[in-house]
Amino acid sequence: MDNNNYEIEELIKEYGNDVLRTAFLYVKNLSAAEDVFQDVFIKVYKNLNKFKGKSSIKTWIIRITINTSKDYIKTAWNKNVVTVEDYHDIIVESYDNYEKIETVDRDKYIINEIQSLPGKYKDVVICVYYNELSLKETAKFLNIPIGTVKSRLSRAKVKLKELFEGRTDYEI
Repeated sequence: MDNNNYEIEELIKEYGNDVLRTAFLYVKNLSAAEDVFQDVFIKVYKNLNKFKGKSSIKTWIIRITINTSKDYIKTAWNKNVVTVEDYHDIIVESYDNYEKIETVDRDKYIINEIQSLPGKYKDVVICVYYNELSLKETAKFLNIPIGTVKSRLSRAKVKLKELFEGRTDYEI
């Protein structure tokens, strides 16, 4: 195995979950997120020698993930396909386990609400809360001032709080 293969395997181990989670938040389908995951790491492999180190490798990979996810959403094929519910197997397996069903429902609801946010708010929420980037890293990643990150994050929280109002099992 050459050095590049070893390096890409390490990157997949280190950032694979972040990539898959981020892709899922954009494309809203596990199968599509897995396709995006593959495309992302193909792009990373092909362009690793071009990485300049101006940001962290994680930030670079997440940027590729978001761009690849947005490209996927734009495809005509995706707009005409109806997908099977991603959580079906989990719900069937846990039919007798009310807590697990409740958790799946809550998580799905939260993801749907985050996905419904306008793009500028969704990007900030995904960077900060799902990819655990600092406010400074998020600002650099999205190429916006840190004050804009703070205000978008604050507005996103307000919007999410409004969406969750009346649901006693969610806290922001």
